[in-house]
Amino acid sequence: MSKVERTIDVDVPLRNVYDQWTQFEEFPRFMEGVEDVRQIDDRHCHWRTKVAGVRREFDTEIVDQLPDQHIAWRTTGGDVRQMGVVSFQPLEEGHTRVRLMMDMGSDGMAGKAAAALGILDRRVQGDLKRFKGFIEARGDATGGWRGRIRPEEADSARRAGGTGSSMDTAAEKGPEAMREPPGPMETPGPMETPGPRTARGTQTWRLPPDDGPDTP
Repeated sequence: MSKVERTIDVDVPLRNVYDQWTQFEEFPRFMEGVEDVRQIDDRHCHWRTKVAGVRREFDTEIVDQLPDQHIAWRTTGGDVRQMGVVSFQPLEEGHTRVRLMMDMGSDGMAGKAAAALGILDRRVQGDLKRFKGFIEARGDATGGWRGRIRPEEADSARRAGGTGSSMDTAAEKGPEAMREPPGPMETPGPMETPGPRTARGTQTWRLPPDDGPDTP
């Protein structure tokens, strides 16, 4: 399992930066290896990726989303196992700090080799740089969803589905839990079959202070 934390400062106001990150189907425009993201409903997405010639598909579930502050997620099935949180911190007027933390596991020797070589770390930093360039070039977000998703909602859905894992528990505890050495990864249970996609209509986790952005 690979653990990555990266930070970047973006010369765009907080609201616009956060709104753009909620547009998950735009991720292929700046995330390396992401071929397609299909949003199923407000909490669930289906991903298709191609990394080092290997295609993978997996599903993700948002477990905590608070406008202008953070979005936390975990995988619920497929070829990739991960959890993470992206947080947003306002700086001086018109500037925003984005911090991305991920715990990621992948089956097979290819995943282990990638972790050993720091490939994941470089990919995450590259994704943040491309996101910075994308939103700074636009200024405005391509869209935005400002609804609230609470951890207890995700927990209730997981219990109703009869699934659970150590990854789920850590995701619900927040970024502080992600700073601890991860324990053995359990295979997430199957995701409940979602209903028809609904529009993301408009309607905590707390990070410790940091001294400044990471440098590549």
